[in-house]
Amino acid sequence: MKIDNLYSVLKSIHGPQGKWWPGTAEEIIISAVLTQNTNWKNVERALENIKNNCKNDLLRCLSEKSPDKIALMIKPAGFFNIKAQRLKNLLTWIEFYNFEIERIKTKTIDEIRSELLNIKGIGKETADSIILYAFELPIFVIDAYTRRILARIFDIKFAKYDEYKNFLESIYPKSTVLYQEFHGLIVEHAKAYCRTKPSCDLCLIENCIYSTKRKESEN
Repeated sequence: MKIDNLYSVLKSIHGPQGKWWPGTAEEIIISAVLTQNTNWKNVERALENIKNNCKNDLLRCLSEKSPDKIALMIKPAGFFNIKAQRLKNLLTWIEFYNFEIERIKTKTIDEIRSELLNIKGIGKETADSIILYAFELPIFVIDAYTRRILARIFDIKFAKYDEYKNFLESIYPKSTVLYQEFHGLIVEHAKAYCRTKPSCDLCLIENCIYSTKRKESEN
C-alpha cells in the first residue's frame, strides 16, 4: 500500500469519523490542554466540572479564576496544578484577542502557531490540535499514534515532529475536513489494531511492513 492511499483505506475500515474531536471551540481549546498524559474519560469529567462552575463563556470565566481554583476543577485530568497554569498561560494569550476566536483566525496558520508555541506549556501537538479542531484551520496533527502507524505500515520514521507534519501535508491537500477526519481515523486504527502490542492477525490492512516482517520471523 502507498502512503497516499492510507486515508481511503482507513476510512474503508473504520467508516466516516467527521470532525472526530468533540465539543465547541471553547471546549476543544480547554480539552487540548487537559488531554495531555491522561485518557478522555478523565478529560470529560474535568470539563464537566468546568461547565458546572462556568455556565457561559468558558474561556472568559476560567481566565477570571485563580490557578488553584482551576486546579480543583480539573483534578480528574491529572497533573492538575501543571495543567491549571498551562491553561492560565493559554487564556492570557486568548484574552489579548478579547476571547474572540474569529479575530485569531484572521491571522495566518504560521502566525497563530508561532504565538501558541511561545506560550509556556503549549507544545506542537497541543498547538496544532487547537488550530485544526478549535480554529478549524488546516494543519496536520502528529501524535504518538501517527508515528506508530507510519513506522509500522510504511517503515517511515523521522527525528522531528515537523518532519512528520510537513511530509503528510506534502502528500495530502490542505483541507480542514480531511485533516480532522484523517487524524481521527489514525487514532481509531491505533486503538483498535495497531496498539503498543499490535493485533496484526485481526488488522485489515494488507502489505504492512511490520506485519510482514513479523510473519517472516515466525516462519
